[in-house]
Amino acid sequence: MAADSPVSEIMQREFMHIAPNDGLDFVEEVMGIGRVRHFPVLDDGKLVGIVSQRDLLAASLTRVLAFEGEHRRSFLKSVPVSEVMTREVHTVSPATALREIARLFARYKIGCVVVIDDDGTPVGLVTETDLLTEAYLTGDR
Repeated sequence: MAADSPVSEIMQREFMHIAPNDGLDFVEEVMGIGRVRHFPVLDDGKLVGIVSQRDLLAASLTRVLAFEGEHRRSFLKSVPVSEVMTREVHTVSPATALREIARLFARYKIGCVVVIDDDGTPVGLVTETDLLTEAYLTGDR
């Protein structure tokens, strides 16, 4: 696939999302089980943030360093996603070229962009893993 191909050709159309009031314990559990590293945060179907594995780790280290086991889980349950989510989410349209996605990842040191339609509704997700897989494992380069 060429670098000017649209992101719609490789984006994940089915992806998990969470709500601002979900607890971090749920996020941690799903990230651990499902090998998911990014969760778009939706409120009434609109994108309001994103939580990454990095956000979860930062919250755990800064607030739960002294806790272990069940105490840690209990604490994470009490912390809503809205407290740690990144509110400025990098978004792109389905027509955005893969080359531009790579530029965004490098420029902003991010690992995921949310693909939104003209109404601002999330329709896909693209991670750095998706882009690398396309470029080096299934691409024609």
